[in-house]
Amino acid sequence: MLKNSVFKPSVDTQKWLKAAGIRAVKTMAQAAIAGIGAAAAMGQVDWKYVLSASALAGVLSMLMSITGIPEVESEE
Repeated sequence: MLKNSVFKPSVDTQKWLKAAGIRAVKTMAQAAIAGIGAAAAMGQVDWKYVLSASALAGVLSMLMSITGIPEVESEE
């Protein structure tokens, strides 16, 4: 059920942190690009909103990665 979860003893925590961090940064960049693009179409970029939405996307990405990510294989 929780394949490659960070809570499994067979998963390398350091590898998981690196892979989950990379995923989170990519997700944050995608959220920022979407926020900037949408705001630019309306005429003004609200940077607080862009940063806030990007940070939230990064946190959600890390939380979603807890259930497991394919980049990190368990050593079973």
